[in-house]
Amino acid sequence: MNWIGMLLLVLATTSQAGEVFLIPESNSGPEYPRVLQRGGITGDVRVSFTVNADGSVNKVSVLQSDHPALAESALAAVKGWRFKPWTVEGDKPAEQEVHAPLAFRMQAPPGINQWIKALPCREVNAYLANVAEYSWIDSLPFHYTRGYLSNTFFQHQLSNEQRLSLIAKLNRRVSDIVVRCRERPVSKFMTFLPEDIRQLL
Repeated sequence: MNWIGMLLLVLATTSQAGEVFLIPESNSGPEYPRVLQRGGITGDVRVSFTVNADGSVNKVSVLQSDHPALAESALAAVKGWRFKPWTVEGDKPAEQEVHAPLAFRMQAPPGINQWIKALPCREVNAYLANVAEYSWIDSLPFHYTRGYLSNTFFQHQLSNEQRLSLIAKLNRRVSDIVVRCRERPVSKFMTFLPEDIRQLL
């Protein structure tokens, strides 16, 4: 999830006289709720918080969120953030208010569609050799396929409903795909994907 770069940009562009350039010291990214990742649900959260001169954060609130679970995750992360402390002197304030966006996105490496198309079932079987059935859905082949279907290119070509429908279809087929790959390890993983997903590769 690429969120910290946007946050730093916002902080840098708001620095004016009477404000402090905030330097992150411990700013872990929010956890992307697994159930939303599995469903292909993406979204943005805009938060407001105050950074104190000792580097601590308080007065954290959500200004806007595309999903309640994303807002909850963003709040939990920001409450734990710390910034480099500063000395209150001259025009440096004792605290500084910040508004920042956090983006929750499905990600897949560039060219992942070629990897998916070439992925042999024997490698899928190796990924899943010691994985419980309930976790198959989170394995790299399925995670990256959902990420591919959620990339910016498809967000402009498919409606959100179409994209989420494809991901739901993929998720329903996970067990069947794994069983078929185990039966035919020389086959390609993509062979067992739903036809409408194969067409997008």
